[in-house]
Amino acid sequence: MIPRLVRLSRSAPKDRHKAWDQYWAGITATGAGGEVLWDSGSDHEFLGYKDNLLRYLDPACPVVDAGCGHGSFTRALAGVFPQVVGVDVSPHAVDIARRQSEGSANPVFEAHDMTAPGAGAALAASIHADVDGANVFIRGVLHVLDATHQKALVENLRTLAGRRGTVFMAETNFHGNPVEYVTHLGATARGIPAPLELAIRGLPMPGHFGPEERERAFPTLDWELLEDGHVAIETNPVTGVPGQDRVPGYYAVVRPRR
Repeated sequence: MIPRLVRLSRSAPKDRHKAWDQYWAGITATGAGGEVLWDSGSDHEFLGYKDNLLRYLDPACPVVDAGCGHGSFTRALAGVFPQVVGVDVSPHAVDIARRQSEGSANPVFEAHDMTAPGAGAALAASIHADVDGANVFIRGVLHVLDATHQKALVENLRTLAGRRGTVFMAETNFHGNPVEYVTHLGATARGIPAPLELAIRGLPMPGHFGPEERERAFPTLDWELLEDGHVAIETNPVTGVPGQDRVPGYYAVVRPRR
């Protein structure tokens, strides 16, 4: 299996923007049984976050789903909060999200690279959150960024959060080597589930993001930790084997120190 994984991963574009947009350009089906590895097709994971979101996020501020992909969590957020904006680095992902949200004024979707200099201020101004700030929901993004891009993203999130915003994050935190990770997700010597193979073939190799990574990316000098803990990140149930569609994860709620 290792030689096949190496061959597949070598085909991924080196440019992060190109990789993500090329990936989403090829997606034709989402939800359970679709092509997106991290899409369970269920709101079960979101419902596990809902109480924390209601407890900490100011409903008077917009909610930004940073790295929204095709918008499944963005739409779930829009069922709870009055103004939700999904942003993604991939224009093709935003196109899918818009199509799947047709007929609804909430949420809206925009293409932005949230690691670009000034992206937080520009987005805050465009959604009229430059005075009080916005809340941020981020799921499964930080663990696929290197430390440099994590730092750039967090700087923009701090600007975006402003005076009243709060950041909720949920990230994959699987501690194991790449072979152990893909085996957990259903890969065997006989074959690799199609959504998993598509991700390996087209996207940057993911890492993990837990308390240590959060402390480095969101230093206590700048950020107040309100709550954190363990969570299960739910993925596409491609194998039907119990447990293979749930990845160990980490969640945290943080707020800029004013």
